[in-house]
Amino acid sequence: MLLSRKFLLFICCFFAFPSTLAFAQDQAEQTSKEKTLSHPEIRGALAAIDAWLEGVRIYENIPGISVGIVTDQDLIWSNGYGYSNIESERPASADTIYSICSISKLFTSIGIMQLRDADKLTLRDPVGDHLDWFNISQAHDGSGPITIESLLTHSSGLPRESDFPYWRGPDFPFPSREQMIERLGTQQTLYPAQRHYQYSNLALSIAGEIVQARSGQAYPDYITDNILDPLNMTSTRSHYPEELRGEQLAIGYSGLSRSGTRDPVKPFFTAGISPAAGFTSSVDDLARFASWQFRLLEEGGHEVLDANTLREMQRIHWLDADDGWMFGLGFELWNVNDIAVAGHGGGCPGYITNFLVAPRQEIAVIALTNAGDGPAQRLTTNLLKIISPALKAAQTPSDKAMPDFSMYEGNYEYPPWGGEIAIRQWGEQLVSIGIPSDQLDKAMTRLEHVGDHTFIRLTDDDERREAWVFELGDDGKAVRVLAHSGYWSRIE
Repeated sequence: MLLSRKFLLFICCFFAFPSTLAFAQDQAEQTSKEKTLSHPEIRGALAAIDAWLEGVRIYENIPGISVGIVTDQDLIWSNGYGYSNIESERPASADTIYSICSISKLFTSIGIMQLRDADKLTLRDPVGDHLDWFNISQAHDGSGPITIESLLTHSSGLPRESDFPYWRGPDFPFPSREQMIERLGTQQTLYPAQRHYQYSNLALSIAGEIVQARSGQAYPDYITDNILDPLNMTSTRSHYPEELRGEQLAIGYSGLSRSGTRDPVKPFFTAGISPAAGFTSSVDDLARFASWQFRLLEEGGHEVLDANTLREMQRIHWLDADDGWMFGLGFELWNVNDIAVAGHGGGCPGYITNFLVAPRQEIAVIALTNAGDGPAQRLTTNLLKIISPALKAAQTPSDKAMPDFSMYEGNYEYPPWGGEIAIRQWGEQLVSIGIPSDQLDKAMTRLEHVGDHTFIRLTDDDERREAWVFELGDDGKAVRVLAHSGYWSRIE
């Protein structure tokens, strides 16, 4: 009986241990996230980002924006601005689904690399070795074969599109797979293979066909089974889920017209072009996608991909000498200041999106908009410029008590001139953010407290300039601020 009880106790402890360990890990991760968010540098950076993003939405008349910042595998901050559905005033949020369009190419490229690692193809293989219907006319004598690698680096020489006008509304006539394949025989290459950069949705659509041919599964099923489900990306699909439109799926709106208006864009169905442009997703799901990349690169081994394969995808495989375009395998590569980033943008009818990761810094930024001219890449770039140095500064713990400047925080205007300034606390200082502005880092002015309700403007070299004096109302909050002999009045 005693042995039986000991054995029972062992079994209970054995099975309880993993859940206890997982709970402890979750608690540690939560504590780490809260510690990061509580640092004065992070609080200040996020306050400035939040004010600037709201200004972008208002002054550029963007219906909805959803954004997120990932660091060290955590989605440390996300927010939504405006509406995913203007008519119903449904707020945009981190779980709002958007068409992510060409970000789809990353998933197709990962599928190709999985099959490469499974010895079902090589990147050097001519496309025709895997697709017997690949019969586009090669218009250039002496061209080498169009390889799988050239599809992923946009150096194949293929035309940008299958020969259908599917980007024009109102009906967006995307071809079926069968139509795309049939029309391919009437098209011809633009350049010799591996000679020039030419962005090509046709190329990545064909890469998706190779995924289907070599895996033996329908493309959507393969991507779901081998990428989306393992990463718990439950809100991501390789198609446009019309049944969710106006609810969890944001309605897309046109670019700003000459009259200053936007119109809802009809649903579109990418069909045969889906591997290049068909996916829909959310900030929450794309944050999981980014976290997976950081986890894989840090821990090594194999999860969906081999770690070295992901590194291979994020290295330069094509550099266009004419315009400086850099591509890895599926990933577009560029620099933000001195930070090397990998990712992709997306632009579909009614949606502009951007996803970037900075592998060395373990920072990812996601921006999804439901406007045909949404400034998504400008948003991710600006957020990375601000959050990267803040995260670096936050590596040094700060236990120093910060002053409370909340009474000064708000947005102020200077009639009759347009625009406004947003005053936010950043550590022991205030920052004034000019709105609207294209570059957040250049729109910020630091203000140092010198006593009572008076601050001094600092230059980038920390030189002291004129005084800014706040006047408080009966509620204890600033109602206006005097600078350069003129008053900025609070508007919110």
